[in-house]
Amino acid sequence: MGKTAMDKYEILKKYYGYDEFRDGQEELIDALLSGQDVCGIMPTGAGKSVCYQVPALLSETVTLVISPLISLMKDQVRALNQMGVHAAYLNSSLTFPQYKKALGLAKEGRYQIIYVAPERLLTEEFLDFAANANISMVAVDEAHCVSQWGQDFRPSYLKIPDFIKSLPKRPVLGAFTATATKEVREDIIRMLALHNPHLTITGFDRKNLYFEVRHDKDKYRGIRDYLLSHPDSSGIVYCATRKNVEEVCDRLLSDGFLATRYHAGLSDDERRANQEAFTYDERPVMVATNAFGMGIDKSNVRFVLHYNMPKNMESYYQEAGRAGRDGAKADCILFYSGQDVITNQFFIEQNRDNEELTGQALELVRERDRERLKKMTFYCHTTDCLRDYMLRYFGEYGPNFCGNCSNCLHEFETVDISQIASDMIGCIASSGMRFGVNVILDALRGSKGEKVLRFGFDQNRYYGSQSSQTVIFLRQVLNFLVLNDYLAVTDDQYPIVKVREKGMAFFSESGQFRPVLTMKAAKKTAPAPRQEKPAKKHASLSQAQSAPFEELRALRTEIARAEHVPPYIVFSDKTLESMCVLLPQTREEMLAVHGVGDLKYQKYGERFLTLCKKLAKPEPF
Repeated sequence: MGKTAMDKYEILKKYYGYDEFRDGQEELIDALLSGQDVCGIMPTGAGKSVCYQVPALLSETVTLVISPLISLMKDQVRALNQMGVHAAYLNSSLTFPQYKKALGLAKEGRYQIIYVAPERLLTEEFLDFAANANISMVAVDEAHCVSQWGQDFRPSYLKIPDFIKSLPKRPVLGAFTATATKEVREDIIRMLALHNPHLTITGFDRKNLYFEVRHDKDKYRGIRDYLLSHPDSSGIVYCATRKNVEEVCDRLLSDGFLATRYHAGLSDDERRANQEAFTYDERPVMVATNAFGMGIDKSNVRFVLHYNMPKNMESYYQEAGRAGRDGAKADCILFYSGQDVITNQFFIEQNRDNEELTGQALELVRERDRERLKKMTFYCHTTDCLRDYMLRYFGEYGPNFCGNCSNCLHEFETVDISQIASDMIGCIASSGMRFGVNVILDALRGSKGEKVLRFGFDQNRYYGSQSSQTVIFLRQVLNFLVLNDYLAVTDDQYPIVKVREKGMAFFSESGQFRPVLTMKAAKKTAPAPRQEKPAKKHASLSQAQSAPFEELRALRTEIARAEHVPPYIVFSDKTLESMCVLLPQTREEMLAVHGVGDLKYQKYGERFLTLCKKLAKPEPF
């Protein structure tokens, strides 16, 4: 594509301020530069955009980036324009006159990189532009959307192969996504008709992210307490419904938090204004449904809290992955309740995401969605390493201890649940497998509740057999038995507990069960893994470095306001942290800071260098 191989390093430093590529980036860039199609599976925050932007900047032709994400287009085009790169986007956020003007400038060859929504590809105006433009590369972002087995199938993505065929000359194709199981990966390659693609899977692990699941009775209080203990941090609170968004946001505002909201029920103008307020850190807490955030390039999101459990691991990984895109530490905490499962089951049965599907195809998608929901629910109950559970879901295997999730930080002990499991299976089997979880657990505990007595459980031989156990612990045992295929819970409107073949093989009427069954359980005396107390915003900095960080952050905010750009566009949190540690005193030292390149130095370097020199001087006594 026109320049020497070493130019990719010059581009990386000049425009991005980095001295070396991240894992997987260079091999994808080299493949694209050699004219080979690629398929890149890289976690959120791993720098997928660099993989197609660097080849685009090394070329004198046009690169198209196909994306369904209006927010991503705006963020990335704004960042490219800030770097001095001519880029534009074409999507539904533009008025018709704006769209015509942008397309006209594109026809004049003004833009190196053009972001376009898939719905625009086969319109007459865009086809006319594409037929006469020198398009050498097409990058398909969020490529999992082409697969109806993916969690985010979009029929508009099926138009991409037809668009490629319409071009006078086939460009190099790159497909990129953060979430793709093996099946979806194969679908991407087949559906987009990639030619012998170079496949790079960098792994799904994000070591800077802390994962936790909480079963708080009062979810709002848990979220409020977290925000109180992390002042000045910016993050997202995800809710399953618009109603929850409104309720949580209103309560946060009444409690004095600078919060805003985002869901599909708001007007376009309000959504746009609220997103801008969040992006510019005027309202650092965003309460939103999953309609918000796909492709958000805000790098200083320090937390993602889920007020409700998402319906599958792909969605959770993608939403949680919006935290810590700058590589600095961030928290991903899910607040679970049983009602979340019921809400998601309702969404699956309604299946409004795939209205184009009917009959057998629709039922197949529903069945896969139900299975995904089960695995998401298991994540919320497992006592194993949360990160390991997530990675295994995506086909990666490693040590079952990460040291940076709530399960790894809790103290667990192995307990013998053989008798409890046998009584539980016996109670379910002897009652005809016709009842739900709550009734079974109440019967085991000897409850005199109306349903227990009406259904005659007080005459069941297992009635009250586990009266000494708490309902919480019995529920943990039941979830363990479901997770390990001893029991199953149906997907009906009123879920029923069933005994599976493995459960019947374990159960013994005589009490002689084999083998001994054990489960990890939290020690009753175990301390909370993370005390929620006011903490430094950036845990990677020492106490002495925290004050300089705030001064650097204040300068960044001042510049961002003057230039009307989000603060992270000036410098990321990670770059400011690096400045705190190095406190550069010369231009060369400043250029050695992570994220400071020639262009950023020309725009901002002298002001930050002056402040760093001041911060390096010891305070007079």
